[in-house]
Amino acid sequence: MLHFSSILLFSENPRKLVEFYRKIFRKKPDWSENGFCAFMTGKGFITIGPHDKVRGKNKNPERMMFNLETKDVKREFGRIKKIGAAVIAEPYHPMEAQDMTIATFADPDNNYFQLVTPWESE
Repeated sequence: MLHFSSILLFSENPRKLVEFYRKIFRKKPDWSENGFCAFMTGKGFITIGPHDKVRGKNKNPERMMFNLETKDVKREFGRIKKIGAAVIAEPYHPMEAQDMTIATFADPDNNYFQLVTPWESE
């Protein structure tokens, strides 16, 4: 079985993204080396760094999103909105599932990320 390890966010301006996610996660990166920084989130990392083929903002942010779990999506939504993340979707219940809440933001490079309530499997 494979286990998720990390996601890489490449940027023309990785320092700006690192500063943004430092505010989102309310901590400094867990490691930094050769222009890359990584935040441990759960059991995996969100790693940010430079890439010579990445320029400007993401033109297809709907293609890939990552989720950040929280039991209080509405409270975290308000906090992250104040940080300056672009709001894509205010908190809502998908497919009328009242026990699940999702909100979507864009970071400074226009990568989409979502706040989601924890998945409760039956």
